Amino acid sequence: MIDFEPENGGIQPGTLYLVGTPIGNLEDITLRAIRILKSADVIAAEDTRHTGKLLQHFQITTPQISYHDHNRQQRIPQLVARLVAKEAIALVSDAGMPGISDPGYELVCACVAEGLSVVPVPGPSAVIAAIASAGLPCDRFVFEGFLPSKGKVRKERICALKSESRTVVLYESPHRLIKTLTELAAALSCDRSVTLARELTKRYEEFWRGTLAEALQHYQTVAPKGEFTVVIAPSPLRRLTLSTAEMTAELHHLLAQGLSRAEASRQLAQRTTLSKRDIYQISLEIGHDD
Repeated sequence: MIDFEPENGGIQPGTLYLVGTPIGNLEDITLRAIRILKSADVIAAEDTRHTGKLLQHFQITTPQISYHDHNRQQRIPQLVARLVAKEAIALVSDAGMPGISDPGYELVCACVAEGLSVVPVPGPSAVIAAIASAGLPCDRFVFEGFLPSKGKVRKERICALKSESRTVVLYESPHRLIKTLTELAAALSCDRSVTLARELTKRYEEFWRGTLAEALQHYQTVAPKGEFTVVIAPSPLRRLTLSTAEMTAELHHLLAQGLSRAEASRQLAQRTTLSKRDIYQISLEIGHDD
């Protein structure tokens, strides 16, 4: 059942709304997000100047208050107090869903501890956009955010990815991309498949696909520009051994989702010990049975 909140009176007092905003293309904002931003008592923004451009575009006049890494300790008690006083607050980040790789998480925790309502208003996400378009297994994945910038913690985190059986998604800035690709290639193996999504939904959106070694060579030649979402294929070290019956069940599941036999076979070959050719032959038997 699809439910629609009323246009008037749909916003609840004393509620923190987590409002997803465009990651690039302004047309990606939802009608609900616009309504919540217009109806809230205040908008808590990571960068008020940046969010101001979005608000101006959609003719939203709701006042803003800054909330970011450097003032979160001061702002959290203030925002919680306003919520207790029955104000409705819309929390936004510079792009995407607040709370993902930004200090929104701490404000949410403070609201939960006080028994205050927290309502998500879903919107664009670089993680989901990148993994859906990467061409790598996306049935199971892990989001790493930004890797630690240096030291032992960074090394340990990268080493842990070597045996990760799920697809890995992480964020990276252009000035650190080559360093990260170099360390990933050394730790995970040069031939691990990777997709780099750059400037998602923006004018210069680009997807680069290949191996870690090829990616490193490419971006040593072509200077990285824009923000990157990096999608890394699962480790081949933990491939599953499935019986014919189990493989048939997996194929049924993927084919029911609309995948072709070739694509379903390719995805399963990356996660199991059987080759793509052998899995494809099993898929033909399924077609015969159907």
